[in-house]
Amino acid sequence: MEDNTKKHLSNWRNHAFSANPLTVLDRNSSLARLRSFLCKTPEQLKDEQTVLILPFLHSKPLVLSPSSPPSPPTWRLAWQSLYKCVQLVDHNLLSNMVYLGHRGDTMHWALDFPTEKAAEFVSSTQKTIFVDVRRLMIGTDPSHEVGMADLSIAGQAKALLEWHDQVQFCCKCGTKALFKEDGRKKQCGNNMCKRNLFPRIDAVNNRALLARQSQFLSHMWSCLAGFIEPGESLEEAMKREIWEEVGIEINEAVYHSSQPWPVGPVSMPCQLMVGFFAFAKSFEILVDQIELEDAQWFSREEVKKMLDYSRYKKDQKKTAFRINQLCAGAEMGKGSLPDIKRNIKGSRELTSMFVPGPYAIAHHLISSWAYCNQNSLLSKL
Repeated sequence: MEDNTKKHLSNWRNHAFSANPLTVLDRNSSLARLRSFLCKTPEQLKDEQTVLILPFLHSKPLVLSPSSPPSPPTWRLAWQSLYKCVQLVDHNLLSNMVYLGHRGDTMHWALDFPTEKAAEFVSSTQKTIFVDVRRLMIGTDPSHEVGMADLSIAGQAKALLEWHDQVQFCCKCGTKALFKEDGRKKQCGNNMCKRNLFPRIDAVNNRALLARQSQFLSHMWSCLAGFIEPGESLEEAMKREIWEEVGIEINEAVYHSSQPWPVGPVSMPCQLMVGFFAFAKSFEILVDQIELEDAQWFSREEVKKMLDYSRYKKDQKKTAFRINQLCAGAEMGKGSLPDIKRNIKGSRELTSMFVPGPYAIAHHLISSWAYCNQNSLLSKL
C-alpha cells in the first residue's frame, strides 16, 4: 500500500456520528436540576454557564464559523445560554428539551425552536446559522477530532428531536403522546392506556457486493443495504435481502461494525447501520430492477481504484467553505452541494467510478475488504 493511501486510511478510519464526547449521567437528577433553573428569574440566570442549549430549526442545528477560520474552514456547534433562551420562549417549551449529556459539570440540551424565535440566533456578525446535518457530515474533516465530536452530538440531537416530531400520538389508542422525563420517552395521555413510547432504532445492514440505485450520484457504487423485518435476526435479514435484490445465496457472515445514521429519511430518524461481509455460494447476479439499477462483481484492484480519497477531500473542503459562507451571512439558496449527473447503467470506467465517502459505513466495509491482510478471513471473501 502506498504511503499516501495509508495516510488517508488513517485519517478517515472513524465512522461519522460515532465520537460523541458527552456523558449521560443520572437523567432524573439532570432533569431535576434543569427544572430548578427554570424556576429562577431571567436575571438570576444571567451568569449561569452550567446549562447549554443547542438550538435547532427544522432538524438543522445552529453552527458557527470561527472568526479567523483555517483553510479549509471548520465549524462548531453554537451553544446558547439558558439565560438567552428563557428570554425567547416560555417555560412550557423549554420543558420539552432533550437531554444530550454532560461535559464536566455542564449539562447539554437541545430544543427545536419555532421559526420566528429561531431567527434570533442567526447572525452574520457572530457567523451563526442553521445548517443541515448531512451537509455538516460531508464538510467535516475526519482528522479534526473536535469537528467529529460536534458532528456526533448534532446527529444524536437531530435523531431525538425528529423522533419527537414523528411520534405525536399513541400507537395503541391514538391519544396525544406527552413529553416525559429527559426527552427519551413519551407517554400516552389517556389515563386508561398510559403506554410508554421510546425512540425506535431502525437497523440497516450492508454486504460486500457492489451495486447502484437510480438515485445514486453519477458513477457511485456501494454495498447492498436493506431493512430488518419483524422477527428476523441480523443474519436472516442479510440473507433475505441479498437473495431478493441480486439472487445470490450466502452461507457465512462476518460482522464488521455498526454506525448511528441520523441523516436518513425523516420518517426514520433513529437508524442504525450494521455492517457485515458475506461469503457467496454463487456468482450469477439476478438484479431486482425495482430495488437496484445494477449490481456487479469487482476485483480487489478495481475496488482500490474506486476509493478516491482526493475526491472525498475535495468535496469535504468545498462543503466546509460553503458552511463558512453560510455562517458569514451568505444567501441560503446559493452554493449548493456538488451537482453531479446520474450515471449510465453498467459503466465500468474505473477512473471515474467511486464508492461512498468515509462518513458512511459502506466506505469502511469496502476499504477494509480492499486493504485487508491477505492471510485474514476477509481476504477469502
